[in-house]
Order: sequence, then structure tokens, then C-alpha cells
Amino acid sequence: MDTQHLKAFITVANLESFTDAAERLHLTQPAISKRISALEQQLNCRLFDRIGRKIALTEAGRALYPKAEKILQDVSDTELALSNLSGSISGTLKLATSHHIGLHYLPQFLKSYTQRYPQVSLELDFMDSEKAYAAVSRGDIELAIITLSSEQPPNIEAVPLWEDPLSFVVAPDHPLASTTAPDLTQLSQYPAILPDPTTQTTQLVKQIFERNHCELRISMPTNYLETIKMMVSIGLGWSALPNTMIDDQLHPVVVEQMSLTRQLGCIHHKNRTLSNAASAFLKALQ
Repeated sequence: MDTQHLKAFITVANLESFTDAAERLHLTQPAISKRISALEQQLNCRLFDRIGRKIALTEAGRALYPKAEKILQDVSDTELALSNLSGSISGTLKLATSHHIGLHYLPQFLKSYTQRYPQVSLELDFMDSEKAYAAVSRGDIELAIITLSSEQPPNIEAVPLWEDPLSFVVAPDHPLASTTAPDLTQLSQYPAILPDPTTQTTQLVKQIFERNHCELRISMPTNYLETIKMMVSIGLGWSALPNTMIDDQLHPVVVEQMSLTRQLGCIHHKNRTLSNAASAFLKALQ
């Protein structure tokens, strides 16, 4: 059974689209269709129902899916194990990180790593932490350097690396900037500009407001912290941003006995062998 056919099958099943699967695998759509057709002919059964623009796994496809995942993982682990025997640090290392970490924490590590291991080709994807967890679980990414979740999935190994303290911030001319000893009740009177509600940052803020029985009015959510900083700086609301981003465009609002801290770190799949390149990168981070 051709592993490239199985990889095409898994990708189409995950994305529910031949077009998106072709883009993900850097192939043409006819090439993806040809691989699926060849697999269906070999197995003598239909794997996808095609209804208009929508596709869905058939019963046979649902039965094949976990087996195909295991086959591909076994092949990948075997290749890695054999490659690691040589002790060389080379090949392709697929990483994911958030824009904030990529800008404020990783540059020095990326520079020193590429200088020390020039035979490693780095593929760096910028994505939200929540999407990075899913990518590592699927095996699309080997390592992700992100905001760690307070509850780790059972198949994920998390390595804490940095504490990332946050502060409530407003524009320098915002009414709260001149308020003496502001509290959450006063913050709740103004709109908050925060990332998506599923993010760890917004969850932290929501928990603080809920514990103190205060209303949290979220407007214009966006996951780009630089965009949030800009909107706060022109007075559209307040936010909670990493201290590394605070400059003269923002005014910190110190709420007594309130502290916000995110845990940043690296995640990888517990049951998948790390390449020598990934192990070296993780060691450098630690």
C-alpha cells in the first residue's frame, strides 16, 4: 500500500476538501484525485462520498482512517529512528509559533541554531496556540513554541520555558489613565479588546472578572497582539498585553492585588520520536 496514497487520504479526510488537501501537500487537485482513486481501486471500495462540493468519509473510509494514521506514524517513526542512529543533525524541522513569541522570544534561538546546524532546514509556521496544539497532535508540526494551555491534552508533552507577565493597559489619554487606584469595576465600564475567547489569555482575564463578579465587555476580538496594541493606543478600549509590548503608546493600569501571567513553552507529541534536529532545538531552548 503506497504511503503517499494514504497521506493524501488522511489529508483529504482532515480538511474535507480535495482542493485544500492539494494545497497542503503542494500538489495539483488532479494528482490528489488520482491518488485517492488508486487507493479506492486497490481496496475495491469507495472511501469518500462526493455530494456537490461537499465530501464525507464512507463507512469504509472511517474504518481505514485510524489504520492509515497508524501506518503512516509507524513509517515516520522508523525513518526517524534509522536517521537518528547516525547522530547527524540535519533534515527538515517543522516548527510552529505565535507571532508574539516569534518576535519577542525566538530570534536569538533561531539565529544561533541555524548558525550551529546549517544542514537543518527550518520550516516555521505562525499560528495561534490553539491551532498549534491540533497541528502537533496530527503530526503536521514536530515542535510548537506557544502559550501553554492550563489543561494539556493526554497526547501532548509540554515543556515550560518562560513566564510571560501581562498588564492591563489603556491609551495615555484614556479616562482610566488618570484614575487613582482603579479596580475591575471601573475597567468593566469600558470595552475590552482581547484575543479570541478560546485563547489562554482571554480565559485568564475572564476568570479574574468572574471571580470578582464583574462584567467583561469584549469588543472587536482579534488574535494579533500588535493590532490590539494599536486599537488600545487610539483609545478604542483597554486590554491585557505582555509587558514586553508596553511602551509610551500605552499606559499600564495597576489593579491592586491582581496579577496576570501566561506560561510560554514548547510542546511535542508524547508518542512520536523526536528527530535529532528537534531534540537539539528543544535542548537549546531549555
